[in-house]
Amino acid sequence: MAVTPKMLFDQLAAWGIEQRTIEHEAVFTVAESRGVKETIPGGHTKNLFLKDKKSRLFLVTARAELPIDLKRLHEAIGASGRLSFGSAEQLIEILGVEPGSVTPLAVINDTAGQVTLVLDEGLLAESWINVHPLINTMTTSLAREDLLRALDAMGHPPVIVRLPEQGAGTGVPANSTPS
Repeated sequence: MAVTPKMLFDQLAAWGIEQRTIEHEAVFTVAESRGVKETIPGGHTKNLFLKDKKSRLFLVTARAELPIDLKRLHEAIGASGRLSFGSAEQLIEILGVEPGSVTPLAVINDTAGQVTLVLDEGLLAESWINVHPLINTMTTSLAREDLLRALDAMGHPPVIVRLPEQGAGTGVPANSTPS
């Protein structure tokens, strides 16, 4: 049985980790969450559930607006060959969350250690980090240090890397499309 948000909050409290959570309309994408993010200070996240050519699984958590270069991401995170998205079935089975509710906190459900958690080092520049608490109708704010303590306690100390940005080193600005 997957951990519920209440079970997650209880576990965080047992570890001495404070959190602030607000409820809101369901948001499934970074674009849909813009209105919610405006009311919550701190860094906001996007999450990619990926697998490599050897079927190793990765959960990449980055700043919401970071334009990640997916063609180079495998090099930065130590994956074998190019990455593809993990299936919704794997997401539900291993991390216990539905698509649209992906969060680094979902590793609490990966008791077998099948997923490598990767955090964008730029995200850790934020004092507060905002994530879904296993569902996309809430946002939970955690102090950066508390998020890292929680992930360690869940048995998933994150790999912290500088993620490759789209357009970086190509002469193309990260927020534009080459013509």
